[in-house]
Amino acid sequence: MRAAALAVAALLAAAPASGETRGAEPGSFDFYVLALSWSPGFCASEGGRRDRDQCAPGSGLGFVVHGLWPQNERGYPTACGAERTPTRVALDEARRVLPSEGLARHQWRKHGTCSGLDPLSYFRAAGQARDRVTIPDRFRDAREPLTIAPVEIERAFAAANPGLRPDMMAVACRRGALQEVRICLDRTLKGFVACREVDRDGCRGGDLHVDPVR
Repeated sequence: MRAAALAVAALLAAAPASGETRGAEPGSFDFYVLALSWSPGFCASEGGRRDRDQCAPGSGLGFVVHGLWPQNERGYPTACGAERTPTRVALDEARRVLPSEGLARHQWRKHGTCSGLDPLSYFRAAGQARDRVTIPDRFRDAREPLTIAPVEIERAFAAANPGLRPDMMAVACRRGALQEVRICLDRTLKGFVACREVDRDGCRGGDLHVDPVR
């Protein structure tokens, strides 16, 4: 029994580890994940209540870009290489895409430095990724609470975006509430790609509560 346990431990140690890899080579990744935050769900959380830009009363925000994340088939890189401070021009570009400058700076430090792009090009890429995805009509002006299964959210996005399949995205939730939709795109940001690990980490349970836009 002890020998078998040691053998299993050795196999696990030899297997490539998934998860976060800090300090990877910039530009060395397989595809992108576009993370679209559902603002009402985020703003109902403890962290969201501190974000005055995204969560100001009457902002009317629904899905917004949380980030554009370099991703590998197994795991993902973060904080890669020497950080270049975003210029004011780059941050102005970021504000066209992300809801706050603070979020933009954080996303650049954690994910943008792994893209192999300079800050301005990275934020432009985030805008290109956002423009590639059509938000389903039922989420564009959701003024009433909604109860819906994660798979139905995926189907709605697939129906609104030709070429997108449920295995190319994931729905993220917290305490039974919708938080994000994460969509996998190739490195050109022109096509969707299957992403088994991202898809596997999505919500699989029962119906989710979708807070209305305010």
